[in-house]
Amino acid sequence: MRHARPLVAPGICYGALDVPADAAATRTAAEQLAAALPHGAPVWHSPLQRCEQLVHDLLALRPDLTPKPDARLREMDFGHWEGQSWDAIGKARVDAWTADFCGHAPGGGESLAQMLERVQSALASCGALHGVIANAGEEPDATAIGAASDIVWITHAGVARCVAWIHEHAPRSANPTAECWPVAAPAWGAWELRLLTKNPATA
Repeated sequence: MRHARPLVAPGICYGALDVPADAAATRTAAEQLAAALPHGAPVWHSPLQRCEQLVHDLLALRPDLTPKPDARLREMDFGHWEGQSWDAIGKARVDAWTADFCGHAPGGGESLAQMLERVQSALASCGALHGVIANAGEEPDATAIGAASDIVWITHAGVARCVAWIHEHAPRSANPTAECWPVAAPAWGAWELRLLTKNPATA
């Protein structure tokens, strides 16, 4: 599940920047998810407040769910780029990042390789489970989300892209480039269903 729309001005770089989400949109997303989840599902979530808001509203509706904050589910850290406009960061710095898309740490923060490693670690922690809901873009489907082994991730678009890359490429160690990186991301406040029949880190 991706968090609801964040309250940040257009054109601003934010990843690890701890911005809030729209409260009304968060409540709507929580209502939709609450209606679809099985009893007692574990809810792993990013510790950033735009995700914690959704967890808070979800638990108010579904106190049977079990929250679990996990820093591995946070968005990419853009270092000193955080909170700056992309125009102020400048094309030359962005080009330096995309030229070494996997290894370069934008703004001196976190490289994509580091982010992929922590997301893969989180997936490995779920390896014994069969159903994972990870950041979606579709309407709730209660029948598809009914297995007792389901686990919910409430997280960010960047994490969703990492999950998609890992599922497509593990166990191969190919480094993603800017050209082949999955650009599609779930809508704010929506989710997708992914089935983990085996650990993608060791598949």
